[in-house]
This record gives sequence, C-alpha cells and structure tokens, in this order.
Amino acid sequence: MTQLASYFLTQPLADWGADTIAAFEQLFAEAVEPGIGAEIAYTLPMPKWQFLCYLCDHKPIVLHGSGNLEIDEFEPRQSNDINEFGNRQAIYAASDGIWPIYFAIVDRDNYVTSLINGCFRIVETAAGNWPSYYFFSINGDALPRDPWRKGMIYLLPRTSFEQQPRQHHQGRELDVAQWASPISVKPLAKLAVGPEDFPFLTQIRPHDPAVIGARARANPDNFPWLDE
Repeated sequence: MTQLASYFLTQPLADWGADTIAAFEQLFAEAVEPGIGAEIAYTLPMPKWQFLCYLCDHKPIVLHGSGNLEIDEFEPRQSNDINEFGNRQAIYAASDGIWPIYFAIVDRDNYVTSLINGCFRIVETAAGNWPSYYFFSINGDALPRDPWRKGMIYLLPRTSFEQQPRQHHQGRELDVAQWASPISVKPLAKLAVGPEDFPFLTQIRPHDPAVIGARARANPDNFPWLDE
C-alpha cells in the first residue's frame, strides 16, 4: 500500500459483508423511492459514514453536507478556494461518505473561520479498491470551544456534476472526491448527522490561518502546508 505522511487519515475499517450490503441497498431504495428529498430514518447498526461511502461507490450520487437542515433545492454559489476548480460559481459535492459530514458538523457560525480539508484516492496501477485518504483542520482558537453542530447530508443526483481533474502531489496521481455542478439541483433524500457520526472528530487538527494562508500563496501545490 502506498505510504503517505502521517497527517493523512485513512478510511476506518468496516464490515462489508453480504448482509450489510443488502441492508444498505434496501434503505437506499426506500429513501429515493418517494422522489421528494425526504429525510432517511436511519436505524441500522452500521455507522452512517459506512452507508454513505457505500452509496458513493455504488450509486450515481454525490453528497453535500450542510448545517441547513431544510434545503429543497441547491443553487450555484461563488466559492472561495485557492484551487481553480473549487473557485467558481457552482454547487459542490463529494463522492465520499465521510468528507461531507465534516462540513455538516463544523459550526461556521460560531468560532470556526478557517477550514483546510481534502479527500482523495491515490491512482494505483494495481487493480482493486483504492483506499481513501483525508485531512481535516480548523482555526486553532476554535477547537477548545467544541464548535460542532447537528447537520444534514444531502444525496444529490450526479447527472449535472463533473469531477475535479486528477491532481499530482509529491509524484503521485490523485483522484480527488470533489465534484461541481453549474446548475441547480434538487436532493433525492437527506440524512441527519451529528458530531458522533464523524469518525475523525478527535483528529481534526488546529492551524493558524495567517501562517497557512501565507504558505498556500507561496506554494499552492503543497497542501496541507504543514511544517512536518
């Protein structure tokens, strides 16, 4: 397996047995059947991130995490990102089940003013499933305040979305889980989440926005701009 810096997190291990997959398939079918963006009543014993990761890998959907619990339709908005793909007027979503939970539970209305995050898979020559890697950080003065909230994950049809082009980092080709749609999108369904549903809650790192901002401007391709 490809080795990366220790600050990149890997997707937790999970049981992907036949019974788990059958339960996920049934719940997804029941969730999207009404076609009205209804909230999913999640009662399965498997963690929500596992259900969402399964959907991203096997269904034509992408996910958007938000603290707004009642979005009936998404409209393109101008974003602010150092990367060209992420700095345009669009609806952004992820083809990963963990990454959007971060956006859903981080309370940007209270204390959190700076986010650094990413989700990608390394493009391997060998066949098989490529593991997902993650990085999560917020401004350091917010972390002691437990700046978390309840949020919602919206399941969006992938039809109008395009994936961010593959990136290169330290000699590796990366498949980035970020997607963008230039047109309005209505959700197929939604799933409520909280801090307890985010498997990396205790591994969200602190950073100094001024320091990171200067490093990013000096070397945009050196994500996540850490000393180590």
